[in-house]
Amino acid sequence: MSHAFSPGHRVLDVDLRNAMPTDAHDVARLLSELGYPCDPADAAERISLILANDRQALVLARREGAVCGLVALDYMYYLPLGTTTCRVTALVVATSAQGQGIGRHLLKEAERRARSGGAARIELTSGSQRTEAHAFYQACGYGGSSVRFVKALGSA
Repeated sequence: MSHAFSPGHRVLDVDLRNAMPTDAHDVARLLSELGYPCDPADAAERISLILANDRQALVLARREGAVCGLVALDYMYYLPLGTTTCRVTALVVATSAQGQGIGRHLLKEAERRARSGGAARIELTSGSQRTEAHAFYQACGYGGSSVRFVKALGSA
């Protein structure tokens, strides 16, 4: 396990807060860094849609007033278990801020919000090519549980 993933690695002076449409530039930058190109106008619309949905949340991590990471959550009823599941739909920390405990801090906040939102479990998916992210998730206590299949349906 690398030093960056060790449980004792602490983040300093990071605050977490819900995203607002005025955060669109930062959200667009982070989504683009994650590999999902997004312009600020699209990011503002996405943030507004999340804010209008009480089953979703978008949390930003800031250090010294600058946004350096985000985690997006979606709460859904999971029929096979008969309970609520919280899904992490995006987690990204700016490259310049990685290895400082910010990702772990965001995941702990996601878990806290999942519990307080009545979720019995939390899940996330990660592209098969993201081996470093997989090591991070495993170091945070997440385990592989299934294979995900996706089919694009075109523009909706």
